[in-house]
Amino acid sequence: MSARAVNEATFEQEVLNNEKAVLVDFWAEWCGPCRAVSPILDQIATEHADKLDIVKINVDENPQLAMKYQITAIPAFKVFEKGEVVKTVIGAKPKPALEADLAAYIS
Repeated sequence: MSARAVNEATFEQEVLNNEKAVLVDFWAEWCGPCRAVSPILDQIATEHADKLDIVKINVDENPQLAMKYQITAIPAFKVFEKGEVVKTVIGAKPKPALEADLAAYIS
């Protein structure tokens, strides 16, 4: 399982109404660090599919969501639980650092 794309039409169902914690990756096609972290997120999504869903939102195609969640720099990651943002992580990081940031949701 890898991170899947969501958009404004599917965000409520995929993220806000999800039973599991959801990591939302706010990214853009032109963003080098976003592309660099993408395979790491796919690995985490596969390894922790039972505890955490990972979805991607292209900020260029979904500007209302980017504005609503105050995305001013990308890549930006927000963890949602029960429809609420419970953690924010900014910037591309190596896998061990991202897993440390997500430890409360994947361990």
